[in-house]
Amino acid sequence: MTFRSPLLLVVACVLAACGKPPATGPAAADAATAASLAVTLVPASERELSREVIASGPVSAWEEMLLGVEVSGQRVTALNVEVGDHVKKGQVLLELDHRMVDSDLRQAQAVLDEANAGVQLAQVSLQRGQKMVNDKLISASAFDELHAALVQAQARAATTRAQYDGVKLRRDFAELRAPDDGIISKRMVQPGQVVVAGSELLRMIRQGRLEWRAELTAAELAWVHPGMAVTLAASSGLVAGKVRAVSPGVDTSTRTGTIYVDLPAPGSLAAGAFVEGHIVLGTARVLVVPATAVVQRDGYNVVYTVDAGKLVHRLRVRIGATRDGQVEVVEGLAAGAAVVANGAGFLSDGDRVRVVEAAPSP
Repeated sequence: MTFRSPLLLVVACVLAACGKPPATGPAAADAATAASLAVTLVPASERELSREVIASGPVSAWEEMLLGVEVSGQRVTALNVEVGDHVKKGQVLLELDHRMVDSDLRQAQAVLDEANAGVQLAQVSLQRGQKMVNDKLISASAFDELHAALVQAQARAATTRAQYDGVKLRRDFAELRAPDDGIISKRMVQPGQVVVAGSELLRMIRQGRLEWRAELTAAELAWVHPGMAVTLAASSGLVAGKVRAVSPGVDTSTRTGTIYVDLPAPGSLAAGAFVEGHIVLGTARVLVVPATAVVQRDGYNVVYTVDAGKLVHRLRVRIGATRDGQVEVVEGLAAGAAVVANGAGFLSDGDRVRVVEAAPSP
């Protein structure tokens, strides 16, 4: 018995220590506050915020003209342009072999000259006949024959003029001219190639104008009107544009419509590029909170408020546009309500937090 007494004393002390009740009172509260997450609060405020629609789409030619010739079986003898060349209206882009047409044109010119000479002779004869019939030197029927000869000569001249114009038109077809100012965007022909009428030989961006096209939903289309400003992101910087036209309806399969945006100064943008654009709808006074205050929980956007007891409460909100680190709150939050600005992503409903002052801006 005497040997077991010290052991029993040690066991009794350990049990007494384990059964000691937890500390309570101000000391325990201070310890809990020190262990909670530190957050900063920011009030929801109203400010002017620009509204915009963000979409993506291709940069395209305003009008891309497919150029070809109207004669077949002729060989290309001269190709005067390359891809990227700026051309003027009426400039000769390529020429076909026109030696045979030139010969036909000279022949038609000779026939026309002969017909015109016949008209002049008939006119002179009619003038002489007029004097002679006045002097009773020829009969009226003879004078009528002179008049008929003039009419016949004029008809022959008109016929040969039409034939000449037809040959000249064929000669003009041997040259492909630019129908307007523009930029050559594609070439599908080589010198020496025998071409077919109606085949595409060159492609030209009319007036060098580019535009941006984007597909928008029916709701977004209702917000956009011609004349609205658009900003596109390019490698050389931002490119300004203006809405030229808005599709009057939506596609039945995709439920989207197209907007067309003129790009007066496209900069580094090229036809075929796929870029993002911001369509500025205007400005409005809205309720905003810092973007860091809005987090997603279970597929919803939420913010956190803190009550007087330093307990966190979660509020589901509906958000709008985001600008310069500020998020528009459309629904679910009152103006002036303080929300957790930093550390919201680590919170859950009912957490206890420690509110600290925000660090001053540098």
